[in-house]
Amino acid sequence: MTILVTGATGNIGRHVVDKLLVSGRQVRALTRSPDKARLSARVEVVQGDLTVPQSWPAALASIESVYLFPVLDGIHQFLDVARRAGVRRVVLLSGASAAGETERDRQSWTYPQYRAVETAVEGAGLDEWTFVRPGPFAANLLWWAPSIRAEGVVRAPYGDAVYPLIHEADIAAVAALALTENGHSGAKYTLTGPELTSQVEQVTTIGKAIGRDIRFEELTEEQWRGSVGGFLPPGVVTDLLRYWSETAEDPSTALPVVPTVERLTGSPARTLLQWAADHAHDFA
Repeated sequence: MTILVTGATGNIGRHVVDKLLVSGRQVRALTRSPDKARLSARVEVVQGDLTVPQSWPAALASIESVYLFPVLDGIHQFLDVARRAGVRRVVLLSGASAAGETERDRQSWTYPQYRAVETAVEGAGLDEWTFVRPGPFAANLLWWAPSIRAEGVVRAPYGDAVYPLIHEADIAAVAALALTENGHSGAKYTLTGPELTSQVEQVTTIGKAIGRDIRFEELTEEQWRGSVGGFLPPGVVTDLLRYWSETAEDPSTALPVVPTVERLTGSPARTLLQWAADHAHDFA
């Protein structure tokens, strides 16, 4: 049976597609621009969008399992159409903050959005669902690529702030297991990388991967707000600054490292150095 992958051309979705192909599954990829998808010829690429209901029937035809990117707009309608089309299993990409384990998480901009999508999936009447809740993506460091390429420098506040950054391929590996194996129904998997690293250490690691010395220049909060206001929502900016300030002062307040990736896949979560080596071409 074919598996539908939404968000198939994103950082994680591409890896989900690849993992499913390696396991011998048939894959249908939902994308806005099939001509730009650059996916394997073995993938059935269909044009559509999670916010365009007219595209859903064709995408969901003969589908039993869906990897669902977290788009809140229209989620209830999409899930209803999916259930009526015969979808039995949904694996939802959520986020670690959805667990609401700390006051910081519960007050974050992302928490109510992730919880709304999760609640919609829980109440959709599907046979099986699984939530994949990754912590901060290592791929977010690609924000730094332009200044590293041009100047060999990263400018940000709170250089001592720490994260357990996770490689997108590890997120995809867990999602692919939940899509293809039994025993994951009702699970809510928090995922992290294998280590806490500070922003300064992250810069050093990228430099090691590309063979260059990269400087970290500390910014004030206001300087950084001004530099990212054009592409980051204000809520994300506020969440990041709170996380950074708290973990820089007290690293024990960071999202803790958890062994979920290794427990489920049998392989240790990839280190930040592995991620940086995989993305060296983006920074060089």
